[in-house]
Amino acid sequence: MEDEDIALNSVLGLELNRVFFAVRETANKQKIIEFARAVLQSERTKPVDSASPEGPAS
Repeated sequence: MEDEDIALNSVLGLELNRVFFAVRETANKQKIIEFARAVLQSERTKPVDSASPEGPAS
């Protein structure tokens, strides 16, 4: 599961980077930055579960 999260985060980061450079207006770039910061902050404040609810991986 952790490998999947890392891969998804990499893809999302690349896509965010692509969108950021495709946008020309500085105000819209600022909105993208603010959104990305909000997402990162929400991810950092989520409780980390040490065990999966499905049980141990097989």
